[in-house]
Amino acid sequence: MEASFRKLKIGAALFVAISLAVVLLAPSPVVPATASEVGSNNTPLYIQDFSLVSQSLIDEADNLAAELFANNQQKCQKFTSQLLGMYLAAKDTDVVIINNSGGWGWSSMLDFPYGLDFIAGVDAVLTDLGYDTLWLDFYRTDKTLNGCLSELMMAPGLYPSKARDLASRVDFLTRHIPGIKIILAGESNGCTICNSVMHILEDNPQVYSIQMGPPFWNKSASSERSLILRSNGIIPDSFSQGNILTIIRANIEALFGISQEDPGNILLYIGAPGHDYQWQHPGVGSRIIQFLNNYFTD
Repeated sequence: MEASFRKLKIGAALFVAISLAVVLLAPSPVVPATASEVGSNNTPLYIQDFSLVSQSLIDEADNLAAELFANNQQKCQKFTSQLLGMYLAAKDTDVVIINNSGGWGWSSMLDFPYGLDFIAGVDAVLTDLGYDTLWLDFYRTDKTLNGCLSELMMAPGLYPSKARDLASRVDFLTRHIPGIKIILAGESNGCTICNSVMHILEDNPQVYSIQMGPPFWNKSASSERSLILRSNGIIPDSFSQGNILTIIRANIEALFGISQEDPGNILLYIGAPGHDYQWQHPGVGSRIIQFLNNYFTD
């Protein structure tokens, strides 16, 4: 058993080394993320008519784009158009919830089995508290090989540019829309970028996060404005807790047709007992409601 684990570690190290080499030698696969309103059929938020915003906002967005993407004019233009599109969508809203999905980062909140319940549950609390809400999906990865490689490198923190992209957008919104609050909602791998943004914007009291099932290597430090769930209240999350043996056993049993009493998966196909955050679970909805009441009650 010990020899097998040694081989597994060596194989994993080689995989990471090869992936890193490919990413470093190839042109940067990091592209400006795409944001869209949840339920809009993934239609990106952007503007073509720049007369809708002031020149000062355009100049600031251009400067942020240049900081993130240097001299790549196409990427800079895409970022500026997206950022100003987000601003126009959010400027008359009280709370913006930005979803960061698990997996490869190209899924909508509605693609997850508990997405609708999560949206309904959070909206119910915030509406009762008197807030208008805007839900956005943040697609941080292109559906390409380079996109997948960039996501692999982001997971251990080797591609901080994705977090800087989102942090720049959030900071822009909070500086130019008086009183707005931003909630970063992360699931599984999506918690990685939420956690990084919370560290970047740790002094911004208008930014909060709800992180469900962060990877075990992402040691999210609890902050006063973050709710970090590593269990659904029924069973500890094997992926978030780093219980590799439980994950291996669950997948071996699945090969033999043995159904799991505690479902959950990562990357759609890999079983991970407990990696399941349905709103009705005792450690999910009730904790989120308490968190929102604590920080959003005037």
